Formats: sequence, structure tokens, C-alpha cells
Amino acid sequence: MADQPTNQNTSDEIDLGQLFQMIGRGFQKFFNFIGSLFNGFFHIVILSLLFIQKNIIIIGSAVILGGIGGYILDKVLPEKYISKMVVEPNFNSVQQLYNNIAFYNDLAEAQDSVALATALNITEHEAASIKEVFADSYSDENQKIKLFDEFVRELDTTTIKTIDFENYLKNFNSLDARFHQISLISIDNRVAKKTQTAILGSISVNGYFKLQKRINDENLMLQDSIYRQQLVEIDSLQNLYRTVLVKEAEKPMQGTSINMADNGQSQNRELALVQERDVLKEKLVNLNKDRANKSSIINVISDFPTRGVELKGVWNSYKFILPLVLLGLVIFVLALLELNKYLKTYNKS
Repeated sequence: MADQPTNQNTSDEIDLGQLFQMIGRGFQKFFNFIGSLFNGFFHIVILSLLFIQKNIIIIGSAVILGGIGGYILDKVLPEKYISKMVVEPNFNSVQQLYNNIAFYNDLAEAQDSVALATALNITEHEAASIKEVFADSYSDENQKIKLFDEFVRELDTTTIKTIDFENYLKNFNSLDARFHQISLISIDNRVAKKTQTAILGSISVNGYFKLQKRINDENLMLQDSIYRQQLVEIDSLQNLYRTVLVKEAEKPMQGTSINMADNGQSQNRELALVQERDVLKEKLVNLNKDRANKSSIINVISDFPTRGVELKGVWNSYKFILPLVLLGLVIFVLALLELNKYLKTYNKS
């Protein structure tokens, strides 16, 4: 019986020893894996350097020729100009705006100056100068917070509990933004301003949006008349309360009794009317703001400038783009040749 604890201790020591050995082997495999990654990366770097060293003359020549060709193209080709306009679409017209802009851009890329000239109400020569038309959202963090607040107000209390600002941002896309920027790139720095009326008009002539605007205008007028009628009624009630108080005060005092309760109720009623009047005034102010914001199907926050600005930047310069293109093409061809050699050697072996 005395040998039993000794055997148990020996068994525990063996189990612990096996556990530490397993842990040690696990760490060894992990570090070996990390080492193999570094070795593989180092091997790829060395092969790349050897490849460049072997073909340095061809690669260098491609870069130099690309730089020279890009410099010549920058001097020969006409300058490009960009013009930007910021708009605020109303009545869910933002999708139609993006569709129209995409249509104009397709015509510009296809160099269909006849159809583009008809769509934008400009000459064919001016339409041929347009190279690209695109739109993107124009919003910052503050605007997203305001949009989230407006979105939440339209939901019921049960749905609000399931939505937070982070989830709202995850589902936020360019069409949800309040402001949108339309950009036009052309070799004619004056053509963008001439297209503005046609771009905006293509949205404003839509029958659905015109109906939405008319109904919105009628609703605003109806709300305005209701609020003003309520103000008139409040003024009438205030005058009535004042008349009653004056007549009550003119009555001769009978004995020494004073009806303080009635006087307090009259003051409370008049105070409630004053508060209600302030609320209605605030509603009228918000109504006027809404009327101003929805006065057009698409509001223009910033017009196209009279002249576009020159399109600058590294990615708009041929003397930077062309060397990269030639470099990529040369490396691709040389890599194919090396692969072909390897395959021939592998086939022989």
C-alpha cells in the first residue's frame, strides 16, 4: 500500500514531462514556420535582384524611353481642364442624377460627339473636347451624423433600438449623402459651364420628380395655412382671457373674499398659450427652411466655374505614367521568356 503514492507521483511527473515536450515541439514548429517564411521571402528578393541585374539594360532603356515619350506627349497633347459643381438632389432624384452622368461619360468615352452634343445642348466640337464626366458624394462626418439623426426620427421606437451609428455607417453609400460633386474633364476650359443647364434640366423635366415637387409645395402651403390659423386662434384666446381678467377686476369687491384659484388658472392658461405660440413660430421657421431647401428638384450649391482649372498631378502626367507602363510590359515579356526557358529545361529533365 505504501508504494501507491510513489507510483502516482512518478506518473504525474511523466505526464508533465510529456506536456512540456509537446509545448516545446509546438514552439519549434511555429518558429520553423516563421523561419521558412523569411527564407522564402529572402529567396524571392534575391531572384528578383538577379532578374533585374540580368536584364538591367533592357529595363533601364524601357524606363528612359518611356520618360522621353511621356515628356513629348505632355508637350504635344492639349492640356486637360477640370470643372466641378456641387449639387443637392431632392425628392430621391440622386439615382437619376448618377444615371445621367454615367450616360454622358459613356458617350464621351465612345467619342460619340453627336449624341453628347444633343444631350448637353452644345456644339459637336465642344462635345468632342469632353473626355470624362463623373460624380461622387460630398459628405463629412458632421453631415453623416445629421443624416443619421433624420433617419432615426422616421423610425419607430422598436426599430431604433436595433440600429446604432456604426451600423448606419456600414450601410452608408454615396447615394445617401446630401451633397454630390459633378466633375467634367475637357480640353476646352469653357465647355463645362455651357453644359450646366442641360445637366440640371435633365433631372428637372422628369415627370415623377415634378409631381413630387408639386405635392410637396402643396403640403407646405397647407401646413403654413394651418399654423397661421392656429396663431390667429391663439391671439383670439389671449385677447379673450385679457378681456375676462379686466372685467373680473372691474367688478366691485364683495366682502373680503378673493378668488386666487381662478386667477392662477387664468395665468396658467395664458402661459400655455404663449408657449404654444412659440412652438408654432418655430414650426413656421422650419417650414420656411424646408420650403427654401425644396424650392428646386436639384439645388445648386456651387456652379461650374466660368473657366476650368488645369488638371495636374502625377497620375495625370504621361512622363510618369508611360515609363511605368513600359516597365510593366517589359518585365512581363521577360518573365514569360524566363518561364519558357524553365519549362524547356524541366521538360528535358
